[in-house]
This record gives sequence, structure tokens and C-alpha cells, in this order.
Amino acid sequence: MAWICSVAIRDLPRFAASSATFVAGFIATFVGPLVCLLALSACATGIGFGEAARSGGPDAAAPPPPPTELITETLIETERAALAGVARQDLTPLFVSQPPPYTIGRGDILSVVVWDHPELAAGGMTMATSAADSGVVQPNATPPGFAVDHLGRIQFPLIGLLAIEGKTEEEARALLTGKLARYIANPNVTLRVQAYRSRRVYVDGEVRTPGLQAIDDIPMTLVEALNRAGGMQPNADQSRIVIERGDARYHLNLRELVQKGINPGTILLAHGDLVRVHSRDESKVFVSGEVLTPKALTMHDGRLTLNEALGETGGISPLSGDARQVYVVRKTPERTRVFRLDARDSGALAMAETFELRPKDVVYVAASLANWNRHLSLLFPGALTNAVGVTNRP
Repeated sequence: MAWICSVAIRDLPRFAASSATFVAGFIATFVGPLVCLLALSACATGIGFGEAARSGGPDAAAPPPPPTELITETLIETERAALAGVARQDLTPLFVSQPPPYTIGRGDILSVVVWDHPELAAGGMTMATSAADSGVVQPNATPPGFAVDHLGRIQFPLIGLLAIEGKTEEEARALLTGKLARYIANPNVTLRVQAYRSRRVYVDGEVRTPGLQAIDDIPMTLVEALNRAGGMQPNADQSRIVIERGDARYHLNLRELVQKGINPGTILLAHGDLVRVHSRDESKVFVSGEVLTPKALTMHDGRLTLNEALGETGGISPLSGDARQVYVVRKTPERTRVFRLDARDSGALAMAETFELRPKDVVYVAASLANWNRHLSLLFPGALTNAVGVTNRP
């Protein structure tokens, strides 16, 4: 190509002797190789969703590319209905309007005081009561008191083994008072949970202090668990909060729940639940091709439209972008889907604003091959201008 260019420029005066001869020579010398070069360039750099790519190319054994779906109002409504069907998960097991009181479980430590009978404190109850009143507890130390064993029982003086698992503090106090009434006249008993160790939830992801959270007498709602974990980080995606309970997995969108008038504070967590707050970095959309500033975009709490993605990257390049070929590539578990928007059509802006992107989508704007002046100026700087000037001389 360099040899063709040098020969063509050197022979321009000879070609310019006759306008007809120059035009014929220019077409044969420049346009012919340029058409071949642009065709090869299109094959090398094009995204390959057109009919030419479907022909198989040099490798006939390669699998055919996915079909292209034109973005229309009908397609947008279909996608919106499909997305609503996926989001229509039954969250009924999570919502509890009136949380039940805390019940004693295995591993809990109980503080039991029988008034006027300090001998029933089992040697450690006085220290346990004073430590609880003063708030001074040694770190990593097991609080003194009556521990509920693996069978849900405590060992209490005079009574022996007493099963109290599953009972509230009031129920356990009444049971213990009734048992002691056989040995003590009118026993006055105070019972409370000294340490909550039987039920826990785990909070992970974009929170300030992830880790285990003990369920105590305050109902462990989703909001309570997030607050105990220090709140969500600025990079947290409130539209992608997952609660794993056994084999079930619940996907929550806090902003959507609030918009629907649902209070997230009524979501009650259970023992063993795992709360995971995803990061916004996991919900990026990638915009490339002929836009002014190609880059990866972060979704706004799970929402980003095609129009917003193009706007945040500066829009389609007016010099090289082909507004007819705006593609969205989406990888699904079943297959790869390719959507195309013809931005020159009337109503294309409205369709781009209502077309919702999904995490990991790739937006690609193809290059235009009709801008001959740009390609000629890049391949032969100044040659076209000089040649035109020669033909226009009198």
C-alpha cells in the first residue's frame, strides 16, 4: 500500500493532464485498494452481527452468531414482563408484622436470683448479677450463670434438671417458681437471659463490620441486622440484598420495597440466616465502540437505561459512529442475546430511555463505513486535496 501511495503521488502531474484521465486513474489507483482495505477493516474490527458475519467467513465450522433482535416497543414490553416475572418472588415467609418474644435456646446463659436465698446462686450468680449491673464483662469470657445444655435443660439447686428450652423468660420464671414452691414458701424469683448464644445471623458484603450478630430480645429484623453491622457502605447496592435461609434464597430490592409502601423493618430474620449486601461494582455495564468516552458504568441501585448509558459516555461519535447500529449484548444462562437499536428512527430516544439494561450488559456502537473523506484523509494525508486542486486548475 505504501508503494501504491508513493507511485500515485509521484505520477499526479501526468494524471492531471486530462481531467477524464485523472479521474479514471484516481479511481483505479485510490478507490479500488481503498474499497478492499475498508472491506478487510470491516471484517477485522466489526462486531459481526450482520449478514456478512452469518455467512461463515473463512472458518465455515465456526458456530453462527446469535440472531439480532430489533429494539421495538413490543420487545421492551416483553422484556419488562419477563423481568417482573423473575422479580415476583414470594417473600411472604420473611415478613412478620408482630414478632414473637424471645424464647430460651440451647447455649444461652441464664441469670436466676431467688430473693432472700443467696445460697441458691450456685456460687457465681452474685458475680454475674454485679457484672451485669456494672456492665464490666471480661472479653471472650463465658458469663457466669446457669447454662442451657444441649438438651435444653439447666441444673438448678434443690430442683435438679429443668427443661426450659423454647420458653420465654416469663414462662421459665413461672416454671421455676412452681418447682421451688415445694421447698421454699412463697419464692420470689428473678430470671433473665444473661448471654444470648443460641441464635445467630451472619451479615456479609458491603457493610462496615461484617460478621455474626446474636439474636436477642430485640427482634432481629433486616434493618436491625444492618444497623448492628454498622450500616451499609457507600458502594452498597440496595437493589441487590440477598437473604439465604436453608435452601431458599430471597432477592430484595430495598428501594423498590419502599416505593411499594412495604416497610423493610417487618422482615424478620431467623436463626442461621445469611444476609449478603452486594457491591455496585458487581452490577456494571460496559459501553464500547464509537462513543466519545468508552467506559464501564455503575448501575444506579440496579437501574440503568440504554439512553442513560449512551449519555454518560458522551453519546454516539458524530464522526465515526453509525447511529443505525447500536447493539446491546446480553449473556443469559440459556444463550447470548443481541439487541439492536436504530437511533435514527423516530421514537428511538423514547425506546432507548425505556430499555432497561442488566448487569454485565455490553453496549456497542458500530463504526460507520460511509464517511469516505475521513478514511481518505487518514490513509493519504494531503493527497486528495492536492489532486483535487490539480484538476480544478484552468
